[in-house]
Amino acid sequence: MNAPEQFLSNTNAFGLADPDPQETAEWREALLALLASAGPERVRHMLDALQQLSQQRNVGWKARASTPYVNTIPVREQPAFPGDLDMEERLGAIIRWNALTMVVRANSAYGELGGHIASYASAADLFEVGFNHFFHARDARHGGDLVFFQPHSSPGVYARAFLEGRLSEHDLRHYRQEITAAAQGARGLSSYPHPYLMPDFWQFPTGSMGIGPISSIYHARFMRYLTHRNLLDCGGRKVWGVFGDGEMDEPESMSALTLAAREKLDNLIWVVNCNLQRLDGPVRGNGRIIDELELLFSGAGWNVIKLVWGSDWDSLFAQDEDGSLIKALAATVDGQMQTFAAKDGRFNRERFFGQNEQLARLVQNMGDEQIDRLKRGGHDLVKIYAAYAAAASHRGQPTVILAHTKKGYGMGTAGQGRMTTHSQKKFEASDLLGFRDRFNLPLNDEQATSLEFIKPDENSPEITYLKARREALGGFMPRRETTAAAVPTPPLDTYAQFAVQAGGKPMSTTMAFVRILGALLKDAALGPRIVPIVADEARTFGMANLFKQAGIYSSVGQRYSPEDIDSILSYREAMDGQILEEGISEAGAIASWTAAATSYSVHGLAMLPFYIYYSMFGFQRVGDQIWAAADQRPRGFLLGATSGRTTLGGEGLQHQDGTSHLVAATIPNCKSYDPAFAGEMAVIVDAGIREMMVEQKDVFYYITLMNENYAQPDIAQDQYGQILKGCYCLRRFPAQASAAQVVLMGSGAILTEVLKAAEQLHAQGVGVDVYSVTSWSELARDGAACEAAALEGKPGDATPMPFLRQQLGSFAGPVIAASDYVRAVPETVRAYLPAGARYLTLGTDGFGRSDTRAMLREFFGVDASSIARAARRMLDGEVCGR
Repeated sequence: MNAPEQFLSNTNAFGLADPDPQETAEWREALLALLASAGPERVRHMLDALQQLSQQRNVGWKARASTPYVNTIPVREQPAFPGDLDMEERLGAIIRWNALTMVVRANSAYGELGGHIASYASAADLFEVGFNHFFHARDARHGGDLVFFQPHSSPGVYARAFLEGRLSEHDLRHYRQEITAAAQGARGLSSYPHPYLMPDFWQFPTGSMGIGPISSIYHARFMRYLTHRNLLDCGGRKVWGVFGDGEMDEPESMSALTLAAREKLDNLIWVVNCNLQRLDGPVRGNGRIIDELELLFSGAGWNVIKLVWGSDWDSLFAQDEDGSLIKALAATVDGQMQTFAAKDGRFNRERFFGQNEQLARLVQNMGDEQIDRLKRGGHDLVKIYAAYAAAASHRGQPTVILAHTKKGYGMGTAGQGRMTTHSQKKFEASDLLGFRDRFNLPLNDEQATSLEFIKPDENSPEITYLKARREALGGFMPRRETTAAAVPTPPLDTYAQFAVQAGGKPMSTTMAFVRILGALLKDAALGPRIVPIVADEARTFGMANLFKQAGIYSSVGQRYSPEDIDSILSYREAMDGQILEEGISEAGAIASWTAAATSYSVHGLAMLPFYIYYSMFGFQRVGDQIWAAADQRPRGFLLGATSGRTTLGGEGLQHQDGTSHLVAATIPNCKSYDPAFAGEMAVIVDAGIREMMVEQKDVFYYITLMNENYAQPDIAQDQYGQILKGCYCLRRFPAQASAAQVVLMGSGAILTEVLKAAEQLHAQGVGVDVYSVTSWSELARDGAACEAAALEGKPGDATPMPFLRQQLGSFAGPVIAASDYVRAVPETVRAYLPAGARYLTLGTDGFGRSDTRAMLREFFGVDASSIARAARRMLDGEVCGR
């Protein structure tokens, strides 16, 4: 029995005195005897029985989820370290130096660039054990692990890629200088992991705190989805996430923990870098974040491994016969622990080990330097390997490793454990020399103070070892690959003829979309690749008919008979189900969408997700996740149903969307459409499928859908191209001789009001051309591109004309634009109208209300009468427009 076990036998796990040690000893001996004779399973059974009995008798006891502040894996269970420990420590030291040098150089030259040293200093060993022994890249035999890197540690990943030969010193000298680098023949290195900016390097964007954790969970679940649907065998692959302890306060970090446990995602491993410090101060100054996270994760059903102390502490714990050390650690809050990290060995001897005689005796034979070098568990390669190996072999649960580290580890007085360390970007000469000495780096004083990078010879033992370890694990990483076979797509008329040739039949665009989706699911080639996603609103959107057709994915199938089993629309769950029904969690649903939309790069298998949701709960609610998904170059459809501020009449302010198209327009690789008619929507969906699945372009589509039934016209084939470019002339109401002429433009649900207004004006003798605007943002982008081309062109070159100007020709009269969105949406095209045209926009600015559609449209001034009145006043000169 080791000393911690001896101590815990005489006290409870939290250091409280035992009033009857003899009786406790008897119970303990009985338990040990049972363990020796019958094994762990019998002991667990007996403990469960005793707990049940205590509950029946109202004892008021339950097992505590937290454990003592020591390592979960005892010394006797540690596996032998399989690598060359000295070599890996040497390599780790070199990478630390190059990461530091990269940031300090950049800020010495340009003080505004920023960058982080302290986060990687704390996580370096956590990364290196993963790189050398666990993180498997994709190769011919292995599909590849997925690794989500702590974003502030990106300099360390670049520094490793430099030793691997993937980045040059010239590249490292252009850290956070992406524009300058391109002009100087270097590769600019982005601040954090950004696949959009470094598309062959980073796989996952993690720079927005909290999004990496939730994304990793849903990626792990999506891998199970692919396996269960027999699309791709993801067995043997892991999802690793290295995140910060402060990041765990983000709601997204915690929101899907129970899903990971419920789904038994033992392919998921989180490493939480518990350096105890946020950007400005302690994560939990008056408590212990490791204890808090242990309770949280274990309560959510995760396997928790505490990696608290390094090997140097083993001998101290072995001597701690009376438990003084464990008691002292249990009484030390994180704020004080950070003070110990920032101070030297002498301070720690006096203030920590000097608390009592027993503690002092533990270190009486240690010098101050030895005390200063006592490692926390997250800095000990042997301990880290043991934790990773245990996590990788664990079955039936996701695992979290709570790794205790020091922020700014090794930075000495320049930053180790200090409140200001997160922002530390500059080093004095003495600090650089101290860092060199701390890690025994092969640099003389001049080389160190001049911030020279270290790059051993290509044939050196260090580089040979580093490359051999990665070769054994499938090659270098992070590495983003985009090779995925194109997927044949069916012709439009085989699945959407009813929409493009609607013949005036009334329907909503939502219902038309669901019918199209159902038809696409039946296609032999494309159908299996489609991933329908909803956030508990399938019945609202009329998708219940897909439950039986496609099934709802469940990793355990369906273990119950649903209440509506006799209905043709009954709820059907299945292990090979295709629909991802995520419950009331837009954050979870968009994370699933991202996993599916990036499957072509993550798994080499192109998938096509359709995520349909209340439009208000998309860009407004999970806009940051959509932005992060855009960074990852997704391919898929977002469908904003019940869209607009007046379409969803009775729901009111919180549900009525007037801004999503404004936000969508800010995302460069998002194509945003607001079609009014089923045929328009079908043409857009068809083009998107071909663009993403056949042409394999890195774009995604946002399409808004309405739940309002109205007559749907036929769409002529010669209108298809104009629909995709953003607008087409839907109808002309010819003017009487010498009568006034106006142009009315409308999109989405308000186009029907525009048509009614045109009829009213025409009855008054006014000529009206009605344009259906399918995409304000595509028109605006086209106009901006034409302007940019004109500016870059040479004198005498033909000036490109914006598509909107081509459509309207030389019209110089009043142009009125109306939509169910804020006026800023149609305002985006103002600059691209014909010269002389007078432009007035109508929209739904302000908060929504609850009422009928008719009253809402009158209230916001986008009904037919308001549109006609605005046109009349412009014609009469009462309103000029601009």
